[in-house]
This record gives sequence, C-alpha cells and structure tokens, in this order.
Amino acid sequence: MQARIGIIGGTGLYDPNLLKDTKELVVETPYGAPSDLITIGELAGKRVAFLPRHGKKHTIRPTDVNSRANIFALKKLGVTQIFAPAAVGSLRDEYEPGDIVFVDQFIDRTTKREQSFYSNEKVCHISVAEPMCNTLRKTLINTASDLNIKFHKDGTYVCVEGPRFSTKAESRMFRTWNADVIGMTLVPECVLAREAELCYASISTITDYDVWKDHPVSADEVVTTMKVNVEKVKSLILKSIKYLPEESGCECRKALNNAFL
Repeated sequence: MQARIGIIGGTGLYDPNLLKDTKELVVETPYGAPSDLITIGELAGKRVAFLPRHGKKHTIRPTDVNSRANIFALKKLGVTQIFAPAAVGSLRDEYEPGDIVFVDQFIDRTTKREQSFYSNEKVCHISVAEPMCNTLRKTLINTASDLNIKFHKDGTYVCVEGPRFSTKAESRMFRTWNADVIGMTLVPECVLAREAELCYASISTITDYDVWKDHPVSADEVVTTMKVNVEKVKSLILKSIKYLPEESGCECRKALNNAFL
C-alpha cells in the first residue's frame, strides 16, 4: 500500500479519525523502528500516510525520536511530500500564541541526534541553505490566507535538544540571534527529508511565549493551546492537499546531486 503525501504529527495531532479507509502498517527500516505504526488512508481524495512523531501515546522524547527511521519508512511507502506540524514557543511579541508560522530557516542547537543516512558509508554534504520546500510552503501560505488563519509566512526556528525548556538567559540569547520561534523536533527531521530528496514543510503552531517573556513555560499550557491549534492544522492540511501539485518541479528532488565528494 502506497501514499504520496505524508504527515508527521506533532504534539496533540494524533487523531485516528483524521483519515478514512485506513490500514496500519509495520514498516521495517535499516535504522530501526519508526516512532509507531504508520496509518495509510484517504484524506481529501488522496492517499496519505500518517506517522505520530512521538508515538500514539506521546512517550518518545524529542531526543529519542528516530527521525532516520521515520523518514526512511515514509519514503519506502512512496511518500514524496511531507507536512510536519509541531508545537513551538514564541521569541517575538508579534508571534502570538495560536498563530501558525511557516518557518523557512532554522538554527540547530541539538547535540545528540544523527543527522545523516550516510554516517557509515560516505560523507554527504547536503545543502540546507533553504531547508523547507518552497512549493509546499507557498501552498500552505495560500491556503492559510484563504481560510483566514492568522499566520506568519516565514520565520527562523531555533531547535534545542530538550526535553527541558530554556533558561531565561538562553531564551534571551536566541532573541539576539533573530530567531522567531523555538522547538525541539525540526532538526534533524527536515535535514533527513532533504537527504531523502523529499519535499518537506513545517507547520509550526505557537503554543506559548518562551521564558524570555518572564512567564514560565508549562507543559499544561502547551497542551491547552495546542488543542485549539490542532483544529486549524487539520483544516489547513485538508485544504492544502486538495491543491497540492503532484509534481512540484522543485529542487528537493535533486538534492543529492553534487552532495558527495
């Protein structure tokens, strides 16, 4: 069973009723098991593969997400385009809780994660100058505008190791770096998607202001806001899929050209 579109669901997005005519699959990979079974079903008339990033019961820490297995498994099922919703904290006054950000850049502050499929074979110098697929991002931006969802068409995501939240000093430092949002899952997920020559776009949903705002971040606050954001994300993905071109003609599909010395 194959699917062209993949959804890697973040915090709060696991919904068994999102897809119709579903089947759960165990997908084996050279990198171990994916985060959970992959559900393939119909959404907006198209076959879609859904994978909960942290597992169905949200038991996998950001550090322990096996992104290599997740991306490999989706590609093995025929996926070429990935939507990746994820909860983030805001580093800017104007990026408010409840807003959606279609980030176009990242700053990597992770330290324990494998970022390449080629670690034991050869060196792959993949380009991530533009880490998101512009075709997917434009589709999402146009759809959000049609749905009157408040969004930011770009932004820089600082990815931290987690699972702890930042200190005030760290949060204020990230602001001086011109980062806009902070999260724990974008890297290496988007990097591996590029190595796999897949189109990938993040749907970053703001759940709270990070601790620079002198308001301690709490997991309860994140979950409460995320429940509201989830409905926006579902509507956004549903409509975006209807207008998504099957062949984007973007550079993502040629990412490995000239990546090896």
